[in-house]
Amino acid sequence: MRVDVRALGACNRLAEQGAKQAAGALSDLTGTDLAVEVTGASVASGEDLAESFAGRESIGVSVGLRGGLDGEAVLAFDAVNADALLSLLPGGQSMERSAVTEVGNIALGGFLDGWANYLGKAIDMSPPRYFEADGAAVLPDGALAGDGVFLFESRLDATTTDLDFSIYMLPDSGPFRDLIVGKTAPAAAAGDAPGAAANDGTTSTAVPYESLSTFSSLAKEGSANAADNIAMMTGLETSVDVSRLRFVPLADVPAEVGTEPHAGTVFELQGQPSGYLAILFEESSAAAVADAMLPMEPDEPLGDMAENALCELGNVMTSGFIDGWANVLGTTITHSPPEFVHDIGASTISPLVAKLSERQDYGFVIDTAIRTEGIQARCDVYALPDERELARALDQLSES
Repeated sequence: MRVDVRALGACNRLAEQGAKQAAGALSDLTGTDLAVEVTGASVASGEDLAESFAGRESIGVSVGLRGGLDGEAVLAFDAVNADALLSLLPGGQSMERSAVTEVGNIALGGFLDGWANYLGKAIDMSPPRYFEADGAAVLPDGALAGDGVFLFESRLDATTTDLDFSIYMLPDSGPFRDLIVGKTAPAAAAGDAPGAAANDGTTSTAVPYESLSTFSSLAKEGSANAADNIAMMTGLETSVDVSRLRFVPLADVPAEVGTEPHAGTVFELQGQPSGYLAILFEESSAAAVADAMLPMEPDEPLGDMAENALCELGNVMTSGFIDGWANVLGTTITHSPPEFVHDIGASTISPLVAKLSERQDYGFVIDTAIRTEGIQARCDVYALPDERELARALDQLSES
């Protein structure tokens, strides 16, 4: 089976519209303005998803879905924010389970309305189930089974109080695959069509379903290689916390990086696939890593010496990251010399998104958090491949 990227984009827009409806319903119920921060579809193995949820404590509601769309949907929020949420709900602390259950029922109903309208079929929800969960236990039973899992994730942010909600939807593979093969979810059906039409004579954006899972595994291997290179060059133990392949609107990526100051390196990739790769450290982490690499303390935290050290590190990390892609895909991928960046996070990534957005509206983003022990350094790797060239490479991979 082949996944059409534009059909997946249409489904992603449905999820985003549903999240906005859920945000509106929650705003009415709590009296607090809520905005959809980002909506994306993760493509990962169950094991990788479990790792990405590690350390979270959540409470919320889950429902089963039947009819027009089968699967599970979940509304969850951080347990540390439970008091803030309950203070906004009728009944407050004395009605915790019932209040949260009602919130979940209303929000998830709003989230699913858009899907039902698009499909022209009712989506039946099972009675909401309240839960308190650690880590990936927030996801439904059986959700992490299998090598390739689609997870739609929407994050809702309260603008006036410390509340962050997440909505997760895990569609059953059979019915959902019928949506994303491009027959029942053409791009134009869920909003404006992406930048290029499927019949414009260029490479198709349909990719083998199994190859998406393979590329997700490559993303993880590349992240591990990059972490090993940091360890080699700094002498500090380094680990990969999160590594997964997500399908997101490119316009949302800068907001995900945030407004905190970052420093790092940016590369343009040439070959198959081409695209961009950014290695970004939070400002204090960048200074700490550079200091660990230098034989003497630099004159200033992120001056010329630190910049040279981070560029050298970026070169080695990028090579380690993409070499595995090239080997498995049977292609040649090279990269430009490092461009040092030091600015607020969104500003470092916005130029890359703008360039890629000339050709596409959505992208497969490989985001990785790499932690270096001892100096509390965190590094985020954002890989933004060209969707058509990635599709071509994955197609060739499936035929080999």
